[in-house]
Amino acid sequence: MQGQVLKIALIIIVLFAADAYIFKGIQVAFKKKRFAKKRWFKLFYWGTSIFFITGLILSIYTKLSVGLRAAFLFGFFLAAIFKIVYLLFLLADDARRLIIFIVRKNKPAKPLPANPEAETIPRSAFLMKAGLLAGAIPLAALKINMSKGLYDYRIKNCTLFLPNLPKAFDGMRIGQISDIHSGSFFNKKAVMGGVDMLLRQKTDVIFFTGDLVNGRSSEINNYFDIFNKVKAPLGVYSILGNHDYGDYGTWPSEAAKQKNFADMLTAHKELGWDLLVDKNRRLKVDGEEIGILGIGNWGELSRFPRYGRMDLAVKNTDDLPVKLLLSHDPSHWRAQVLPQYPQIDAMFSGHTHGMQFGVRTDDFQWSPIEYVYKEWAGLYRESHQQLYVNVGYGFLGYPGRIGILPEITIFELKAATDPNYKA
Repeated sequence: MQGQVLKIALIIIVLFAADAYIFKGIQVAFKKKRFAKKRWFKLFYWGTSIFFITGLILSIYTKLSVGLRAAFLFGFFLAAIFKIVYLLFLLADDARRLIIFIVRKNKPAKPLPANPEAETIPRSAFLMKAGLLAGAIPLAALKINMSKGLYDYRIKNCTLFLPNLPKAFDGMRIGQISDIHSGSFFNKKAVMGGVDMLLRQKTDVIFFTGDLVNGRSSEINNYFDIFNKVKAPLGVYSILGNHDYGDYGTWPSEAAKQKNFADMLTAHKELGWDLLVDKNRRLKVDGEEIGILGIGNWGELSRFPRYGRMDLAVKNTDDLPVKLLLSHDPSHWRAQVLPQYPQIDAMFSGHTHGMQFGVRTDDFQWSPIEYVYKEWAGLYRESHQQLYVNVGYGFLGYPGRIGILPEITIFELKAATDPNYKA
């Protein structure tokens, strides 16, 4: 708890320091304009900054409604884009001033000017105004392009090398989708296109790792005829995400919330998916078995529920040579799975969405979400244990994806004795 408080304090200090630096630059850019010195302008700037910084902290560390959290994060995200670009211009101007200062210091001494202030190196009003314009350009580009990536599904291939993998499972193909968030969709044809991509991969098994809806089970109704086509020869195994419990909605009564949750369980059953809530299944091929385990939502951050029970999920699985765990929130891996459950060979998660913004290539990835989640996209390994984080099939909050595109993951299981395996 103390570590979390210190982390929040550090975030606030850094953000306010950056804001003070930026505000000074804006005043220089408009030093000849009266409004830059007006009290109402200072109140507007700092009031807006405090509003979005507070919203960011609340969105990360407390339970807010889906709509309010999305509004806070989207607002902060837009402001951050502008400020980051503007900061680059401020830093460039300070670098210019430093160079001039050093050059002057190294010149032969001259008589002091009559007006000492003439020796100071002023900020460049031109650079400050150019920075404001440059900061506005990505915002305009974001508005124009953010919806283009919403349904631009990408196949991500990943080989999982597993110690003790039975021979019958060597080469097995597993498909994973996560975070459908059916309540956000508005293009059924595009959504179906993604499902077709998954089915063309002809996987043996499919995992769905949570968040079928945004908050209400009824959201899946309009897309039921699409996702009930998600089938695999050895089954589709699913779990619940934090949005599937109805915790972010306003309900007229506790009974109404429980009815919504019961309908969610029914939806998975009617889709033909084997919902694993603190349960496990034995997957059997040619007389050999591995374990598929599923857990209720378990998040390390305080605002996310910890409904999952690992003790129940691993029950009666000691004899299985390989155990694959479905757990929605990747923070569960480092917080509980690694220290307490070394028998878990690989965990499959979603939840982060890669914040729907960032850069992701085969060799490099970055997103602001990495400052909240250490593991947020792709494959991670600690000793013999592995985690894969899928950045999501759908979207939530702002209707856009920039750089972090919707994902369908295809895994191939290989024995760790394979010559291509590197520990």
